[in-house]
Amino acid sequence: MPVPRSLSVFFPAHNEVDNIGPLTEKTVRFLRGKPGLTFEVIIVNDGSTDGTRERADELARAYPEVRAVHHDVNKGYGGAVWTGIRESRHEAVFFTDGDGQFDVTELDLLFPHYGQYDAVFGYRIKRADPLHRLLFAKAWGLLIRILFGFRLRDLDCAFKLIRRDLLADLFQETAGAMVTVELLAKLTRKGLSYTEVGVHHYPRRAGVQSGGSLKVILRAFRELFKTYWKLRGRRPALGRGKNQSPKP
Repeated sequence: MPVPRSLSVFFPAHNEVDNIGPLTEKTVRFLRGKPGLTFEVIIVNDGSTDGTRERADELARAYPEVRAVHHDVNKGYGGAVWTGIRESRHEAVFFTDGDGQFDVTELDLLFPHYGQYDAVFGYRIKRADPLHRLLFAKAWGLLIRILFGFRLRDLDCAFKLIRRDLLADLFQETAGAMVTVELLAKLTRKGLSYTEVGVHHYPRRAGVQSGGSLKVILRAFRELFKTYWKLRGRRPALGRGKNQSPKP
């Protein structure tokens, strides 16, 4: 019997017309193979202009478990994640990116831990990204540790499984790349227990990455310091959760 009993899966997708179909179809096949599991798959189309909207609607018509949710304008990665959270209906929530760089079947590595922890976070064993994105990730991760005290191996790894009831009453205060920082800060204050599991990360097969552009990177750092001051008064509650499992 799979753990959990019911699952909402969502994919933030911006201009992923060539990736969202294979990812969605693979996810549906995989989850249909889990006896007793009730699930839904939500495609969050974040203002795409390349046909992702139309492809998402086609998938929703083809598979009864699939829903397509559309932003008429691009709200950024954080906006898409918050929409996915609000749209999720089942006991647990899992999200990964719509670019297909993760293997959704590696949920099998997370499921066994779910009953023991409130959340299971993936970390990339080896990132399949260009050098400039790897350098940005190093600098970003260091700043996050200094400012917020988080000790995750890979905070922004888009392979996360979380109890929905812990997410249900949260509200959005930030956007863009800060979404994971905000989520973890708020979940930590709830006494979140979690563990980390290594997952594989694969090169992008189609489409163009937008998260590594200079404009996006500069905006991310502006949001980082703005969020730090916003949450600064709550700082004592941040960092290592009291029930957190040891770092692998």
